[in-house]
Amino acid sequence: MSDGISSKPTALNDLSATELLAGYYGKQFSPSEVMDEVIAQAERWEPHLNALYAFDPDGARRAARASTERWHKGEQQGLLDGVPVTIKENVATKGTPVPLGVPITPLVPAAVDAPPSARLREAGGIIWTKTTMPDFGMLSSGLSSFHGVTRNPWDVSQNTGGSSAGAGAAGAAGYGPLHLGTDIGGSVRLPANWCGIFALKPSLGRVPIDPPYVGRCAGPMTRTVDDAALMMSVLSQPDPRDGMSLPPQDIAWSELDIDLRGKTVGLLTDLGFGMALEDDVRRVVTDAARLLEQQQGAIVKEVQLGFTREMMDGLDAFWRARMWDDVSKLSDAQRAQVLPYIVRWAEGGANLSGVEVVRGFNQTMAVRAMGAKLFANIDYLISPVAPVVSFAADIASPLDDPEIPFDHILYTVPWNMAENPAASINGGYSSKGFPIGVQIVGSRYDDLGVLRVAKAFEGLRGAQKPWPQVPR
Repeated sequence: MSDGISSKPTALNDLSATELLAGYYGKQFSPSEVMDEVIAQAERWEPHLNALYAFDPDGARRAARASTERWHKGEQQGLLDGVPVTIKENVATKGTPVPLGVPITPLVPAAVDAPPSARLREAGGIIWTKTTMPDFGMLSSGLSSFHGVTRNPWDVSQNTGGSSAGAGAAGAAGYGPLHLGTDIGGSVRLPANWCGIFALKPSLGRVPIDPPYVGRCAGPMTRTVDDAALMMSVLSQPDPRDGMSLPPQDIAWSELDIDLRGKTVGLLTDLGFGMALEDDVRRVVTDAARLLEQQQGAIVKEVQLGFTREMMDGLDAFWRARMWDDVSKLSDAQRAQVLPYIVRWAEGGANLSGVEVVRGFNQTMAVRAMGAKLFANIDYLISPVAPVVSFAADIASPLDDPEIPFDHILYTVPWNMAENPAASINGGYSSKGFPIGVQIVGSRYDDLGVLRVAKAFEGLRGAQKPWPQVPR
């Protein structure tokens, strides 16, 4: 923001939602001016990133003009009136088809907004575009047979992670402040990790979603913790379409102060299987825990999670069978249009017995029991988000092997199954300057506590590198 209260900032697209709202109240600038700068930023970056789907600049400008008029009259629509918002492709917005990352889905316009889209729109948020995702949302990658390759603003040769790939890239590239993703195994936290932004996977049911499913959550992806809390105050409002949603609760989302003295923070850096943790990641995560210990008085102790290969393989088997149920119904021509990686992975579910599939699903309950046991002895957990600093943009996963598809999500997936809230916040950088996230996990339903710990860390972590600039 500039020093003079009446002058316009030079980079409105980089302002947080809380700063934008303050500017609207102070009549420093209008939603139309903000939307123009966000659109211009997206148009500069998109040839390099490919983060957007159903980009509608004209519709965005119309919505911004309507918001500007409401602010002029003092008749704001809601808490987010005039703030630009992007929505992940698989979360329905009225009038926009939902291809699910594949070219075989009939492009029928959605009849209604899904619950997260409805809440954001009701609050006055300007839903100006959708963001990209990989095939069926089943990759931690920005690779899609429908959208193409979505790239990371920090290094366009590197992956955004997924499945909220476009949302992660949009957040890092300054496409406005608020982005909505979904997460069933790490899909908001992994892109936040690799794109250097913040994301919260709420407790299961905290944010109503349609269709609901085991472990499936929608959550905010932002540059600041305050903006995520602001989004949660809107997203957590009730919707009867989600039969798995939690009862409405009056949560003071804006009250983010916390005193960690006497609180026990578990530090997890090794699982005993899966991909090896890279040194830069270990350093950043350990430093984050020690910072909370030294500056906040937290009691940090190293812990073991108890997540096992049997648990992960069981979940993998169940998900393969579930995906095969969809893929098996496709014609040969349709199947040929889906990423071969996804087809090969799904084919692993074709010959599983019913008992094997049930055993796989039952690992969900084993993971849930594991999480409860751990949090009986700690208040919060600090861990890596992913074991590797980065991986190439045009591959499906760090290992790029459908026979070993999930060895990079072993730190994130347990908390979807256990239903705990978990966040990714940038903790530092690799030796080459690439962002590295830190995962903060809380006990079930303590979403506000996770935001509070993240806010405390955000204030302690030191200066961040400048956001990436458009390649010349």
